[in-house]
Amino acid sequence: MRVIPGNQLDSNVPSTPGMDRKAAINFARVGAQKLWAGTVTIKPDAKTGAHHHGHLESVIFVVKGKARMRWGDRLQFTAEAGPGDFIFVPPYVPHQEINASADEVLECVLVRSDGEAVAINIDIEPVEKPETVLWIDPVHRDPAETKS
Repeated sequence: MRVIPGNQLDSNVPSTPGMDRKAAINFARVGAQKLWAGTVTIKPDAKTGAHHHGHLESVIFVVKGKARMRWGDRLQFTAEAGPGDFIFVPPYVPHQEINASADEVLECVLVRSDGEAVAINIDIEPVEKPETVLWIDPVHRDPAETKS
């Protein structure tokens, strides 16, 4: 059994520009083998590109702000969630995450069904253009870097 104080989350985790992720529960911190849990703070008006998380299931709980999710093969479906709402993201579903507010930070709790970081950027023209918010970490490089 472990209690992880909210002011002791691990910020040394892969994050997307405009989105600040922090780990509370994972293998490295507590030995969790089947899930990852933490927080994500998304800057106002930030939008990711289209991506999916492979075989992982994800649950997002909105603490503060307004989230907009787009999903589908052409990101043709949309839904919004506010404080107290849960969002379920099934495996392999293409989606785009958006802070629907131009001036308020979006704060969420994120839980994934495995401890590994899986994010696969996909080539779908987003309905809402991302503002250079890609999943970039040591495994998922900025596509502009590979063109040289």
